Amino acid sequence: MCAVTITALGLTTSQAIAAPAGPKPQPWPVRQMAELGQQHAQQVKARTSAALAGGEDPGDEAENSAEATEQFTEARTAPGLVAPGAYSAAWAQLRSLPHTGGSWGHVTDKPYNSDDPRYRDIDSNSGAGSGFVTGRVTGIAADDGGYVYAGGANGGVYRSRTGGGHWQAISDKLPSLSTGALSLDGSGRLWYATGEANTGGTAYVGTGVYVLADPKRGEFQPRDRIGGTELESTVIHALRFNGDKVWAATSRGVWTHSTTDLSGPWKLEFAPNPTFLPGGADSKVPNAPYKNIANDIAFDPKDPSKVVLAFGWRSGDAYNGFYSKAADGSWQRLSSLGDLPTDAADVGNVTFERSKDGSRYYAIDESPTKLAGDPDTNLQGVYVSKSGSPLGPWTLVADSDKLKGSGSAQQDDNYHPGIQSWYNQFLQVDPNDADHVYLGLEEVYESRNGGTDWTTPGPYWNFYFPCWNIDPAKRTCSTTPHSDQHAIALGSYRGRTSVYVGNDGGIYGRPLNGKADPSGHATDWTSLNDGSMDTLQYYSVGIGKDPADRSGKGVVVSGGLQDNGQSILRARDKAMGSNFGGDGGDTIVDPNNGCNIVAEYAYAELRSTQNCAVNDGSWQDDPSKATSYEIAPPDHDTHAARFIAPMTTDAKNPDTWVTGGRHVWVQNKGFAIRSGEEWNSAYDLGAGHYATAVAASGGTVYAGWCGPCNNQGFTRGIAVGNADGTGWHQLNLPVDGTLPNRYVSSFAVDLANAKHVLVAFSGFSRAWSEGPGAGYGHVFDSLDGGATWTDVSANLPDVPTNSLRLLPNGGLALGTDLAAFYRAPGEKNWKVIGDGLPTTTVMQLRTGPDGRLYAATHGRGIWSIDPDRFGRVHREDDDRQ
Repeated sequence: MCAVTITALGLTTSQAIAAPAGPKPQPWPVRQMAELGQQHAQQVKARTSAALAGGEDPGDEAENSAEATEQFTEARTAPGLVAPGAYSAAWAQLRSLPHTGGSWGHVTDKPYNSDDPRYRDIDSNSGAGSGFVTGRVTGIAADDGGYVYAGGANGGVYRSRTGGGHWQAISDKLPSLSTGALSLDGSGRLWYATGEANTGGTAYVGTGVYVLADPKRGEFQPRDRIGGTELESTVIHALRFNGDKVWAATSRGVWTHSTTDLSGPWKLEFAPNPTFLPGGADSKVPNAPYKNIANDIAFDPKDPSKVVLAFGWRSGDAYNGFYSKAADGSWQRLSSLGDLPTDAADVGNVTFERSKDGSRYYAIDESPTKLAGDPDTNLQGVYVSKSGSPLGPWTLVADSDKLKGSGSAQQDDNYHPGIQSWYNQFLQVDPNDADHVYLGLEEVYESRNGGTDWTTPGPYWNFYFPCWNIDPAKRTCSTTPHSDQHAIALGSYRGRTSVYVGNDGGIYGRPLNGKADPSGHATDWTSLNDGSMDTLQYYSVGIGKDPADRSGKGVVVSGGLQDNGQSILRARDKAMGSNFGGDGGDTIVDPNNGCNIVAEYAYAELRSTQNCAVNDGSWQDDPSKATSYEIAPPDHDTHAARFIAPMTTDAKNPDTWVTGGRHVWVQNKGFAIRSGEEWNSAYDLGAGHYATAVAASGGTVYAGWCGPCNNQGFTRGIAVGNADGTGWHQLNLPVDGTLPNRYVSSFAVDLANAKHVLVAFSGFSRAWSEGPGAGYGHVFDSLDGGATWTDVSANLPDVPTNSLRLLPNGGLALGTDLAAFYRAPGEKNWKVIGDGLPTTTVMQLRTGPDGRLYAATHGRGIWSIDPDRFGRVHREDDDRQ
């Protein structure tokens, strides 16, 4: 789910010095985009060949961003399917548990400047033009009184009373903070559909739809949910209002509910394959979640009884298409809509939008055929129905080539507009001009004549354009929204109407009828990511002492982020900066010097720095001045690693590093490493097996793996051996044995005894998940190096687990998809850690040299707490720390 997800060839200092004279080195994003295009074309060719040979669905890995999404999901669901109610049950149990003392402090509650001029090293995105960013925003609603509501992908709903900025969280009491859609109805109520919907492979399902009667002053409560459990564990792509009903397009069909009587259950209007719904005869089939995906709903403004439903799995399925009601009340597939395709092969992810006066309907269509076989784009087209009816006839008004020529930054072969249209879509029509329309794909496009002509007011980035220069003093480019567009809304504040767009970098605004330069690039975008809305999606966190802090107490906090690179916060910073671009994965930080950092991009592409990657950009004229190094192990080059590949240092020898793909890789030079050739393969996990977790202590290494990693033949294991490559063996883990047959997510090794190891398993227990040997429990303890295990899950909620950490006092900390937990030394049961941490996913726990415990959350930033307070009785004054 990333703007940029396929690997790049980094340029190390040693490589640069040896390079022959020629053109100046290019910034990492430019080099990376060219590499992306080449690899995407190769992937499409390989997928098409596999499809012709009768292989598996070629669309399942059509983009590495899609693959990343799938991998994030399968870690929580494999080996089977998750039944409705799983998250709600875990959340209910969470609420019944006691808490430790202490309160969490918000570390990343500061603006995050993706263009921070301090960090212009060769692997930086600085200068791209997105300015201040936050995490992915997937829902927006706005009114004419300055109130704007923004929903984070896994961060919940925020409210602004000033037309954007100065945000306040208003949904933190709900069990799900995953945003599918936000809508204001005619009476001013705010509807919040949970479950982020990006064509079936989303990060998190939701717990249904909630309605806030007074959104200007109130906050969402669990009692605000509409209906029962009907929409639990679904994703919701759109909410559409028609008369006295609201229609929901979900991953389990289209449902309706009264908007006047909010009691009673949701009603299923239509699902093309009902036997695949929960409780149906085919509900346990591995691809059941992909058999009833609804993307949008359209109503004829002249006859609201005429409804068109858009169904489709992005990679293609026989049910993909458009449906309307026949005279007998049954839903029938439409066979002719003009230029808008109706064949299942060319109907994928679809978005509708109509004009306020009812004279126009617009639509975006992503093509499964193009996704599988076109190396340049997945976009079938953009269409208009000038009758104002969703029944058409529809006319094609834009395709990828037309948008490419509109001022787009997507000019490289194999990465044209719409390359991620399965993931990036929005439409918005000017209420005062039916021919004035905004279109969101990877970029923001605008037409003022009904689609005849287009401009690109929000290009992908400013690289490539003549206005760009690595020297900020010589750069004349305007701010542009972050890439990957998901949501749009119009609202007014103090008499000015603005368009608000949500994307992988947060939320941006500009006047509805804004200004642009001669190339069509807007000159009036404003980032509304002022630091008060922290929806940053971290995979990792690393902490080290700040060498520039004279007190000796200050720390550098780094973390890898979804599509927002690597953030860095130094001791005296008032705003975070970004020193590595792309997606950030796992992180290594030297605890004694926080400027020694290793950042992962994707698939074990590791990049290191020993000066926080501070650079003035002079490497472009003198390559020897680059201070970041590409140190990816060989599995990166063969793509034989998970999207987020695990890495760690040996707990007793910080110069020994371990990472994993198909192989367990070890290097012993610490931060003196300068190239990927310096890694040694300690162990081959086997063809099709990929590391999911690694840990090392005193030369003993544990590696958890999966392969296949999805629910079709899911297999997992644990290998143990020595860092020098000796003594390796696979542990005996029967499918129906003591340990669950689920995803191995984390290890914790006792410093005093490497044979004492704990392991965490993700997913839900057999109580909620289908599949052979799913098993029970989440945390297991071994005193003999993994020969035997004891379940120590005790009273933990049944929810996916992500990170184990042994604390200096002998206690154990655990990060899960709902909260962080603590088990004190000598105790059996777990407690929720502290107070004040939002209900969101804790991806990684790390202890810092300042003695604090840090939590990287995937949706609400980084938080920290003092473990010394865990044993204290909570008092109100604890909240002030």
